[in-house]
Amino acid sequence: MALINPKKREVQVKIVYYGPGRGGKTTNLEYVNEKFRSRIHSEMVTVKTYDDRTLFFDFLPFDIGMVKGYTIKVQFYTVPGQVKYNATRKLVLRGVDGIVFVADSMTLRQDMNIQSLANLKENLAAFHKNIEEIPLVFQYNKRDLEKEGIPILPVDVLEKDLNAQLKAPSYTASAISGDNVVVTMKRIISMTVMSLREKLELEGSV
Repeated sequence: MALINPKKREVQVKIVYYGPGRGGKTTNLEYVNEKFRSRIHSEMVTVKTYDDRTLFFDFLPFDIGMVKGYTIKVQFYTVPGQVKYNATRKLVLRGVDGIVFVADSMTLRQDMNIQSLANLKENLAAFHKNIEEIPLVFQYNKRDLEKEGIPILPVDVLEKDLNAQLKAPSYTASAISGDNVVVTMKRIISMTVMSLREKLELEGSV
């Protein structure tokens, strides 16, 4: 649940970019960081290892204004994609309010996408969260690779593999070029803030 600070009249929302290793999670946030540089007042923190672009998380505050007199601040995180860092992935998911699942469109990554989604469900369950009840957006990344002759999965296959039951909003994208990166980000922020507003109204917090 989002952190509410009545004294500062501030609500801090946590959005996590999840998905297989090297699928484009970090690249998404790097693009957002560059595009909205004038609206971001702190540095994005990135920790890398030799075999995975993200070991712990990328942190990116994003101020989206006020809701009912409260300033809403969004913190973006990514998780390491590799299985051996699952403890860290689980830690990053603690207190999550919304999720972008970044799937890798390359054909050879099909099984990794499916395994990563199953891992997400499992890790959310550890915090008594249901993937069907949390704001979720799918991003099918690396669509640009088709122009380079690299085999990619048709969108309907990705939908069948990952989104057949969840029926969450989904977007094709290229994090490298920025295609649909901002659209994805705006959709998850909108869904998360809407969900948060409903919860706060029910609880009478705002």
